[in-house]
Amino acid sequence: MPISNQQVTAHSFLRGLYEDDFYPHHVVDQGKVILVRLCERIEADPPADLAALYALTQAATEEFNALEAEFEAAGSEIETVAREEIAEDFWFVAHAYGFPDADAEELIATREW
Repeated sequence: MPISNQQVTAHSFLRGLYEDDFYPHHVVDQGKVILVRLCERIEADPPADLAALYALTQAATEEFNALEAEFEAAGSEIETVAREEIAEDFWFVAHAYGFPDADAEELIATREW
């Protein structure tokens, strides 16, 4: 299902990671897929409230947890810069879909990075 939210389609997910050679593009691509899939899920079945949004974002966060091993295998890691970039994109998604009161930490509460 193609994303219809124009803010999202115009957004460059994980741009800062693509701009830094420390982060292998093939792994960052997988992170971008996680975020795009999150947007598709939100559009397919819009969350009724923040609790429902948090359930979706925390599930996507768990996918990033699993991706940590891919970063490490490629000689990289989800460290401070990556954590901030990923968290900012989760925050962007919440705002783009009408949840301006979303708590940035709660969006990624299940993170292990």
